[in-house]
Amino acid sequence: NLAGLRKKSSIRKISTSLSYYFEDNWKRLWVLALWIGIMAGLFTWKFMQYRNRYVFDVMGYCVTTAKGAAETLKLNMAIILLPVCRNTITWLRSTRAARALPFDDNINFHKTIAAAIVVGIILHAGNHLVCDFPRLIKSSDEKYAPLGQYFGEIKPTYFTLVKGVEGITGVIMVVCMIIAFTLATRWFRRSLVKLPRPFDKLTGFNAFWYSHHLFIIVYIALIVHGECLYLIHVWYRRTTWMYLSVPVCLYVGERILRFFRSGSYSVRLLKVAIYPGNVLTLQMSKPPTFRYKSGQYMFVQCPAVSPFEWHPFSITSAPGDDYLSIHVRQLGDWTRELKRVFAAACEPPAGGKSGLLRADETTKKILPKLLIDGPYGSPAQDYSKYDVLLLVGLGIGATPFISILKDLLNNIIKMEEEEDASTDLYPPMGRNNPHVDLGTLMTITSRPKKILKTTNAYFYWVTREQGSFDWFKGVMNEIADLDQRNIIEMHNYLTSVYEEGDARSALITMLQALNHAKNGVDIVSGTKVRTHFARPNWRKVLSKISSKHPYAKIGVFYCGAPVLAQELSKLCHEFNGKCTTKFDFHKEHF
Repeated sequence: NLAGLRKKSSIRKISTSLSYYFEDNWKRLWVLALWIGIMAGLFTWKFMQYRNRYVFDVMGYCVTTAKGAAETLKLNMAIILLPVCRNTITWLRSTRAARALPFDDNINFHKTIAAAIVVGIILHAGNHLVCDFPRLIKSSDEKYAPLGQYFGEIKPTYFTLVKGVEGITGVIMVVCMIIAFTLATRWFRRSLVKLPRPFDKLTGFNAFWYSHHLFIIVYIALIVHGECLYLIHVWYRRTTWMYLSVPVCLYVGERILRFFRSGSYSVRLLKVAIYPGNVLTLQMSKPPTFRYKSGQYMFVQCPAVSPFEWHPFSITSAPGDDYLSIHVRQLGDWTRELKRVFAAACEPPAGGKSGLLRADETTKKILPKLLIDGPYGSPAQDYSKYDVLLLVGLGIGATPFISILKDLLNNIIKMEEEEDASTDLYPPMGRNNPHVDLGTLMTITSRPKKILKTTNAYFYWVTREQGSFDWFKGVMNEIADLDQRNIIEMHNYLTSVYEEGDARSALITMLQALNHAKNGVDIVSGTKVRTHFARPNWRKVLSKISSKHPYAKIGVFYCGAPVLAQELSKLCHEFNGKCTTKFDFHKEHF
């Protein structure tokens, strides 16, 4: 299966590497090239427009650069809303547009546009405040005279220019953007910056979420700013509203849809369980109109915690289940409060049931109310287009793949039932009954047979805590029992124990092997799935899968820390250049 055993020239190596890079990234590259090209065209057009006006003789290249940057800002302030129109993107994923557009990278594109906006603000506001305003003030009366129709007959002072409508709205936008951009950075959003009280409230998801709603003020100020320009008095040349109208209407429409849809989804909590590792499981009734695919996620709101905040969680139930379920790990202030609220309504489990605390419909205490909104698309929802799946979850990152495993299992069972049903329709043939009824044959052949493209799935779950295996114990045992064709191969890895073969873990390895051989149960996880120790050797994992499935298209789906995502992405790219197996890497983004 290895295609790279023969020695290649350096030129051939580079060309092969580039061809695989373009094959993996062509969707991203053409979108970025188009976006950069449009920005460059708008900047050049506006730059040359002001280069040929009299104002250039007074303010020089300061004004041309500022106006060119302003045109790119209009574009970026419009399209930055499109990647976060989640309903639209979820719908587009099911259309032919998904073949050419990288919908999996919508949040990354959103961040990239934000970076371009920062550059545009520096060029636009910086040139106005530091360069062209001072040049205008210092110009001679003769040079200023033709500009009197724009700035007034009397030459303005610096303070007069800044305190005008254009200046005040500009300052408001810059201040709001600085706050929103700063609190959206990884250091503040993930509370990596430790601040003393009361400034610690500036870190965490809450600060990011609330500060991002300053965009309402920003867009109002931007429209006013665009209508009160010094150098343009003709209304149809004030183009800010033209850029913003469609994206803003689309985004507002999405928010209105979410508001009404979340109110129509009435859910009833069926079961609540709190597991080791600060994980809360919520099982709720499924609304009749709520249809989703495995791998998708939904937003959840708990009014008892916050009447405004919505948080995304992967759906861990399969589409064929008659309920919805999510698994929530305590990672921030909102999830901490959510766990506290539900823990107060839970009781210690009885009758050998799993979990530290549990509650269901028979619990006397009233369970808090939940609102849901969704479903929304994610990379994992397209798993069925691949021949083989490699699902990698770190800790709570296993949640999007549990639904996929359950859905695969349900599809396997349905296929077996359909095969058994079609076999039963064939009448017994023999000497006494040598003919088959034509109506029976028509019934058998007219039934559409569901073909499952995915032939195998490999699930690798890596966690530090032994108690984590309780989260999905029932699902893993069910898969181990019902998967008679060995389509799904599951591997649990516990990283807090030394790797197998190390003398320090020899005793537990021996006990584990004996118990699994005798009782069929792993002593570490309490499931029928054997637990390995330390971290997986990902190079060996991919090598084994590529050798076992030559010429197959393998979907690699990952949810967890960014460090391993980089390693897996590089390995997939490396193996694509060495063997006939094609690995497609996808990382979950919320």
